[in-house]
Amino acid sequence: MRAQCRPTLNLKQIQDDKADSQFNYKLPFLLNYGTIKAMNEKAENITIRKMESEDIDRIIEIEEQAYGSHHWSKASFFQELSNELAWYYSLINSENKLVAYAGTWHILEEAHITNIAVAKDYRHHGYGEALLKHIVDDCYKEKIKYITLEVRVSNTPAINLYTKYGFSSFGLRKKYYQDNNEDAMIMWTKNIFYDEFKIPFEKLSKKLEEKILING
Repeated sequence: MRAQCRPTLNLKQIQDDKADSQFNYKLPFLLNYGTIKAMNEKAENITIRKMESEDIDRIIEIEEQAYGSHHWSKASFFQELSNELAWYYSLINSENKLVAYAGTWHILEEAHITNIAVAKDYRHHGYGEALLKHIVDDCYKEKIKYITLEVRVSNTPAINLYTKYGFSSFGLRKKYYQDNNEDAMIMWTKNIFYDEFKIPFEKLSKKLEEKILING
């Protein structure tokens, strides 16, 4: 997170003025700026860009790790890349490795998240959350009001992430997943332009930027 520009304070001046109550605020103020600057320096720079056909082989590897034998085929992804309704993203980490991807469909005022997946060795780095944030950001740009998705009822980490970002359960699709007939939870946001969604989303975005800076 890039800290706002603030006046530079001379440490000797602070020491000289410390007896004066008018200047008592300056030292913690300076330390707070230093803390923010340090957090910014530790944040990982990643790139989220439009998925390209050259990415598909790596995407399939991540698909297999995430979904097992019931993953999408290469043909499915190539078809999605030519779908005018589809928005697909590849996430490139600070090591210049493609480690996660996501997809959505934009239909009128609604977006349907088709998938978010992170390579097994790169989970718990905030990449899934970064992709979700990027999806919401693009929905704002495209005047999309509502976002929906399906998620396995057993996928507690994903459900917790979506709930954190303002999604709520609106029922189940029974036996939705073919590999084990597991139910899918249907989740929706409220209108993302309402303050009830927008204000918490902006706060979460700033919090995420303390550890991940998204380019693209």
